[in-house]
Amino acid sequence: MREIVLDTETTGLKVSEGARIVEIGALELMHHLPTGRQLHFYINPEREVDAAAFDIHGLSTEFLSEKPVFADIVDSFLAFIGDDPLVIHNAPFDMGFINAELARLGRDILPMSRSIDTLMIARKKFPGAQAKLDALCRRFEIDNSHRDLHGALIDADLLAQVYIELLGGRQPGLSLDSPNGKKNDTSSVSKDEVTFTIEAKSARPVRAHAPTADELSAHAAFLQKLKNPIWSQGD
Repeated sequence: MREIVLDTETTGLKVSEGARIVEIGALELMHHLPTGRQLHFYINPEREVDAAAFDIHGLSTEFLSEKPVFADIVDSFLAFIGDDPLVIHNAPFDMGFINAELARLGRDILPMSRSIDTLMIARKKFPGAQAKLDALCRRFEIDNSHRDLHGALIDADLLAQVYIELLGGRQPGLSLDSPNGKKNDTSSVSKDEVTFTIEAKSARPVRAHAPTADELSAHAAFLQKLKNPIWSQGD
């Protein structure tokens, strides 16, 4: 089961007022676990970045002016997400901006039914509690100390961890590493195999003494209470 965890940064808050996407970050999950495959783009929005938006993500108009426009990356983006579900925190916001960009290019928009909104999941699971990404990281003890500013790939990575916890958490003792041992080491699509690592557990020490007569007697008495045990049945 493949899912794509996705986040965007924009020039402003309202797509209805012409705000555009400036950054897309996405990563792949298989069976709710990260594979190491990622997609990341900075995008020239072809307009000024609002001051309030700059304060959130720190991406300036000057910096973005040298990046590709959405039309240049749309095919790579659509190829990466495929037809799989999109895991997004506050899905209507990001889906609205993505669909506005697609519509501007005459492309088919993405149906909202494809999105899995972790904001709604968190609000349903923890009614009345804060459901922002930072608050959920604190709840699940996920380290987000490197998140000084919002960033699409950083937020997608944190959201993937939050999503796994919202689903019930990762199996203890199971970890995932990419073959090269690095995390978040690529900004393009690549095919990496998943490596499973199981933590070693020490074996229980061998009992140093034989059972006592009382223990053997108690065991025999217990066996007598069993009705028609399988070892007493004939062929």
